Amino acid sequence: MARVLIVDDDPAILEILHAYLSGEGYEVLQAAGGHQARELLPRVDLAILDWMLPEVSGLDLAREARTAGLELPLLMLTARGEEEDKLRSLDLGVDDYVVKPFSPREVVARVRALLRRAGVHHEIRSGELELDLRTRRATLAGQSLDLSKLEYDLLSTFAQHPGLVWSRERLLERVWGHDFPSTARVVDVHVTGLRRKLGDDAEAPRFIETVRGVGYRFMEAAEGGEGG
Repeated sequence: MARVLIVDDDPAILEILHAYLSGEGYEVLQAAGGHQARELLPRVDLAILDWMLPEVSGLDLAREARTAGLELPLLMLTARGEEEDKLRSLDLGVDDYVVKPFSPREVVARVRALLRRAGVHHEIRSGELELDLRTRRATLAGQSLDLSKLEYDLLSTFAQHPGLVWSRERLLERVWGHDFPSTARVVDVHVTGLRRKLGDDAEAPRFIETVRGVGYRFMEAAEGGEGG
């Protein structure tokens, strides 16, 4: 499922948006302040930012995210409805803008549209491999794959970004999060286990290719000789 981060210092807003978004099948992360949000932004597919935050403003978070090269959609929540403020946030890389008070259903609709525009879907197919991001189910040639949580998270991360090269360090941040181990070699161990369950050959891969000296990438279907 797509991962959505809500950043707001109002517990009521966190609660209601969490309820509506999780009800739509999204995995929802929350942060009440900017420092915590900084750590979570590289791990999500979309972020909802409150403009007026303690410590670091939502506008500053948007600026930092774009400067760092993060391309995830950003939705700004704010009580500032002036056109100048809206244009300022859009200029800094914010993708959409909702003025408080707002309808939770409108926010969900905008999140859905932004994720669709960004190419984040609930189902992924690459040849005989299929992933349902809502149910966290993966099948290969119609047979269910028995994957651990980390293996599934790795596979869904790869499959949602075909052709993108992932360094071991970036995979640790994205998949392991706060509790990632001190050595990046653990990524290699889990990729090896994942390949074994996929019946994937590291020397002639259909799905996960090793990029020497960098990390891994999920092969586009055409490269692996698959349709889908």
